[in-house]
Amino acid sequence: MSLPVAEPMPIERFLELSARIVATIETVIDGKPEAIQVALTVLLAEGHLLIEDVPGVGKTMLARALARSVDCSVSRIQFTPDLLPADITGVSVFNQSDREFEFKPGPVFANIVIGDEINRASPKTQSALLESMEERQVTVDGRTYLLANPFTVVATQNPIEMEGTYALPEAQRDRFMARISMGYPDPSSEIEMLRTRATSSPLDALKPVIGATELRSMIATARAVFASPAVEQYAVAIAQATRRDSELRLGASPRATLQLVRAAKARAALAGREFVLPDDLNSLAVAVLSHRLIPSGRVGVTVGGYSGETIAEIVTRIVAETPVPLGARNGN
Repeated sequence: MSLPVAEPMPIERFLELSARIVATIETVIDGKPEAIQVALTVLLAEGHLLIEDVPGVGKTMLARALARSVDCSVSRIQFTPDLLPADITGVSVFNQSDREFEFKPGPVFANIVIGDEINRASPKTQSALLESMEERQVTVDGRTYLLANPFTVVATQNPIEMEGTYALPEAQRDRFMARISMGYPDPSSEIEMLRTRATSSPLDALKPVIGATELRSMIATARAVFASPAVEQYAVAIAQATRRDSELRLGASPRATLQLVRAAKARAALAGREFVLPDDLNSLAVAVLSHRLIPSGRVGVTVGGYSGETIAEIVTRIVAETPVPLGARNGN
C-alpha cells in the first residue's frame, strides 16, 4: 500500500529540523561541516550518496550517523567479493506448507541502505543496485516489488588503486547524486576524538531526532523550491560545457543535470530560501558532477611537461567560464 503524499512544511520548521539533524551528526563527526551539509542535502533531495576515501577516516561513521538521526528503517550491506545479487535484493524461496514460492526481501528494502565498501564486490553484484537506485523497485523472478519511501543509498568506497577493489561501472556512478571525500581531520579534531572515544563510541548515544513522516515532509519542502527557467538554463549550460570540453572524454548526462537542480533545491531550502540561485548550483557542481565524468588521457598526469587538471579543477573551471543567464542571479 502506498503512503499518502507528504505535504511541504513551513520553512521555519524545515530549518529547525535540519539544524537538529546536523547537530546530532556533529556529535559523532568532528570538523567536517561541509561533508555533513552535502550528506543532508542529498538525503533531502531524494538522492544517493557515495563517500570515497582511504580507510579509517569516518566514511561509515558518517553514513551510520545520518541514518541514526532519522527514526526509519535502516539496513547495512557489507560488500565483499563473494556477495551475490540475491544477497542484496532478496530471493524467492519455496514454501513447503503452501506449495508456493515466497519472496524473502533483501536488505535493500529499507528507507536508508548503507553500502559499506561497495567497490569490493564484483561488478555483477554492484549492478544489483541499478534498478533500485533509479526506479526505486526490485524485480525478482519476473515480479516487481516497490521499495520504501523515502529510499536512499549511502555507500562508501575505498580509492580504486587500493588492493581488492573494483571500479564502479559508469552506470552505477551516474546513479549517485553526489560523491564526497572525508579527508583527514585537523589536529584539534583528532585530539578531541582521542579523548572522547577512548572507552565508547559516540554512535551508542545517538538517538533519532526526526521521524520518517517528518523526513517525507522535509523532502516535499525541498522539492517545492522554485527553480526559474534562467536557473534551469544555467544548469543545462554547465552540463553541455562538460560534453564539449577537450579534457573530458565523457561529459555529464541528462540525469546529472536533473540531479544537480534537485540538489540545488535542497541546498536553497537549507539556506532558508524558497528559490534556487546560481550559487546553489556552483557550490554543488563538483560533488554532483565530478564522479560522472571520464577524463581524457592526460588529465591529472604529467605528460611531456604538461600537468593535467584534476576532474574537480575541470568542473570548477567550467562553472567559472559558463555565463549566468540574465535573471538567474535573483531567482527569477
